Amino acid sequence: MQTPDMIPGMPAWITSARVETLEDAAFLSGAALNHLQVVLDRPDVPHVLLRDRLALRAAEACVAFSGRPERAPELRDAVHLLRPGDLPGPAGETYITWRRAVERPLSTKALCRALPDFQADRIATWLDAVQGAPVTRAAMVFEAVLTEAPRADVPALVLADAALAQALGWDHVVPLLAAGLRHADLRKQGAELRMACHRALIASVRAAVCRAAELARRAAHLRAVAPKLRARGAADAVEMFLTRDAVAPAALPLPDRAARRLCDRLVALGAVRELTGRDTYRLYGL
Repeated sequence: MQTPDMIPGMPAWITSARVETLEDAAFLSGAALNHLQVVLDRPDVPHVLLRDRLALRAAEACVAFSGRPERAPELRDAVHLLRPGDLPGPAGETYITWRRAVERPLSTKALCRALPDFQADRIATWLDAVQGAPVTRAAMVFEAVLTEAPRADVPALVLADAALAQALGWDHVVPLLAAGLRHADLRKQGAELRMACHRALIASVRAAVCRAAELARRAAHLRAVAPKLRARGAADAVEMFLTRDAVAPAALPLPDRAARRLCDRLVALGAVRELTGRDTYRLYGL
């Protein structure tokens, strides 16, 4: 198995090239996606955690598109500190949508769970009707959804990423487009939209590769220190950190005090980070 520090970054020629034509953009985004495929094929990349973190980034972008002030820390709080009976608010709902979109293998049923306002046959029609190269199909689905539901930016982006994943043969949605698009791109159509999608993927794939390399290194370190943990339930806790962007101590399968001690121990070992900077209501993650 390759070691995490050998994960290659995106070749500079992909990100530094001038994109002037649709043909240039398609070539470069294709090269970027091919590089990402190589990274995603590696067993040392924590795939579930990577998708969850990319879902956070996509939700952050979508919330910014809507003009709301919440960013990643507030989105984490809205979801991970949610109590039974509480409502997550509009920003939290956006984050929940993206998390649900990436949790389960790609299927119409899974997408319906993430997008309950859309019927299964409608989603299937959008995804099955498009033809062409992966990015073209993603752009066509995005445009088709917004044509029928002009305010459905988040569902359109989720389904565009689903169309991209389907075309590439991926078994899960990997959030890429939202993080690379600009707000003005959401109202483009045809060739202009395809160009925007190609540009977005070149940028977002580069960031995703960097994030995958970082998470692979952190995951390897967490696995290396795991045998030092003596608390009952520590193995299950480690698995949670390896699959979730953020974890509250209360969510760990340990008594409250033991969970907090375990988190402090993992921080001291450099295996996880405290993500909030607070003294209370803390969240932890790789």
